Amino acid sequence: MATSYRPLPVTPLPKGATYHRPRHHPPDHVSLDDPAIRAMTDLDQVYAVTITPETLVVDANQHMIANQVRLLLVVGAGANNSVIGLITATDVLGEKPLLCARAAGITRGEVTVGEIMTPTDQLKVMQLVDVAHARVGDIVASLEKSGRQHAVVIDIDHGTLRAAVRGIFSATQISRQLGIAVEPSTRATTFAEVEHALSS
Repeated sequence: MATSYRPLPVTPLPKGATYHRPRHHPPDHVSLDDPAIRAMTDLDQVYAVTITPETLVVDANQHMIANQVRLLLVVGAGANNSVIGLITATDVLGEKPLLCARAAGITRGEVTVGEIMTPTDQLKVMQLVDVAHARVGDIVASLEKSGRQHAVVIDIDHGTLRAAVRGIFSATQISRQLGIAVEPSTRATTFAEVEHALSS
């Protein structure tokens, strides 16, 4: 039996029309005492931005810019897309690619993500069960202690004991939400200074 299709009706776009955003849109403002989950990018609600280890670092930088992120999950081949590492804007724009190129006798443009990424066996992650009972201030303190711009949150299925990346905390995003710079990688801002600035 032949199927017939028909074009849908169209209308002019109404004046003042806005646009949909992901269901989980981090609030514009948070305080140090707010639940930490409010500052987390929840991968149950928004798609993770990923990349493969074979991708050139210069292309990874463009991928970050296009998706307005500063961290990419590096996934391996195969249907399950296992996370094998991560790469940040600091990795891409810092000295890592140049050092790698010199050591390998190649140009900077030939360096791949897999050569400078942080592999999973070197990552320290938070667990969702702990984040669920934490405050934004706890995350700021954690980022400061680690000296990193990002923190990865995993969720563990206690039935299968399999882990999955559930969310990401970004110092840049938390800075916007708090209204003050949080710079753990350079330690330019200490947690005490953040508290003082927010209370003044």
